Amino acid sequence: MNSYSRRAIFKMIGAISFFSMLDSNTLLAASDQPPIASNVMTPEGALKRLMEGNKRYTTGKVNARNFTKTRAALTKGQNPYASILSCADSRVSPELCFDEGRGDLFVNRLAGNYVSPDILASIEYGAAVLNSPLIMVLGHTECGAIKASIKADKDNVDFPGHIQTITTSLRGAVKAGQKDGGDLLAATTLENIKINVAMLKDSTPLLRQLVANQKLIVVGGLYHLDAGNVELVA
Repeated sequence: MNSYSRRAIFKMIGAISFFSMLDSNTLLAASDQPPIASNVMTPEGALKRLMEGNKRYTTGKVNARNFTKTRAALTKGQNPYASILSCADSRVSPELCFDEGRGDLFVNRLAGNYVSPDILASIEYGAAVLNSPLIMVLGHTECGAIKASIKADKDNVDFPGHIQTITTSLRGAVKAGQKDGGDLLAATTLENIKINVAMLKDSTPLLRQLVANQKLIVVGGLYHLDAGNVELVA
């Protein structure tokens, strides 16, 4: 990451801190309770709830939802219990696959589900300002971004526009996947999840401190397109 990108992130964090104080004051003036009280939980409880929601999704026993019950509360603020770094693939919808509603998940989507400077700032906002105790890096099978990065590496292909930025960013995962042997797509997909989980856990100045203080856990999940289940892989 170049020095300009770092400066931009720090400026954004300062702005976020300022606006978060305003949001907190407004919320406290309106109510002494968070918008969704049931979303206040431990990191372990958040992971358990997330995986239980995925189980309901795969078995077709999803909860019925009445959005009118939370509509008024959510106008005052938000307190999602988990942040998700997901691929932008239209076949992957975190709110659906974890059987959650509005205000429950802070979803950040990018083709290839990798950490960019803008994504990092957004995830920091979720953890440090919205107090989400869980971050999941959610990759998926048959990922087009991973396939493109493999093709770029193997066949020296240059993709048009800014698409090449994605394949370049995923190159490290491709190299790691090649060392694993076997199915390169599957190996690269897993390595990409693990690389970005490790990056978020060790990210300064905010996330690493929250992890060290046991206020935040970062995990990796693999969404299987065929069955809809999420497998914990990191």
